[in-house]
Amino acid sequence: MKAREFEEEPILQVNKLQGGYGKVQIIYDISLAMKKKEIVTIIGPNGCGKSTFLKIIYGLATHYSGDVKYFNTNIARKRTDLLVKWGISYVPQVNNVFPDLTIEENLEMGFYLSDSNLEEAIDYVFSIFPDLKPRRHDFASTLSGGQRQMLALGRALMTAPTLILLDEPTAALSPSYVETILKKINELREEGLSILLVEQNAKSALKYSDYGYVFSSGKVVHHGEAQTILEDPQLGEKFLGFTD
Repeated sequence: MKAREFEEEPILQVNKLQGGYGKVQIIYDISLAMKKKEIVTIIGPNGCGKSTFLKIIYGLATHYSGDVKYFNTNIARKRTDLLVKWGISYVPQVNNVFPDLTIEENLEMGFYLSDSNLEEAIDYVFSIFPDLKPRRHDFASTLSGGQRQMLALGRALMTAPTLILLDEPTAALSPSYVETILKKINELREEGLSILLVEQNAKSALKYSDYGYVFSSGKVVHHGEAQTILEDPQLGEKFLGFTD
């Protein structure tokens, strides 16, 4: 399968990545690349390795072999705290907020590796997610599912990243909140962030994406412009569950 070609240096370039959990291999020779200020969405059936792929990049699952280059520097097997300092944030699908802390305290937890101004970082997050500001002293446990995802995204923004890895941010949300979260992700891209997104709501996510990769059984089975994937009925029916 032909790799993507770029006129400029990609922000993230993964080459023949293999990995999993301990000795259990999940990912087989996956190559993926994305450029700056782009939303790239990974889609595919449940259990195909989408989330594991992000975790290997972020040092949360076992890396067997292959390069993971961030601005042409190999970051495979680098410590997670170093990745944060270098401008990479990760938002897991579940357990992504501290329910017994307030919204403000959650944001402060996301700031601990930053050397910028705390209040300015919090104000920036509230400018992106204004619904959270009047509730800054409320416990995260009182938030709805959609508001929790906003808080999780906000905490990831506290270190001013250039690349965010998002694992199914719309999982179990109502259709209206799915649209709200994806619009917010698109706003972040418009502000200059690069976003690698794993998503089950394939149609909705691809609508806001620049490029897409289709995973199956731990491998890339197709990749291309997001709109092209959306318009391919055979691909949609075989791998994504699209029907007329």
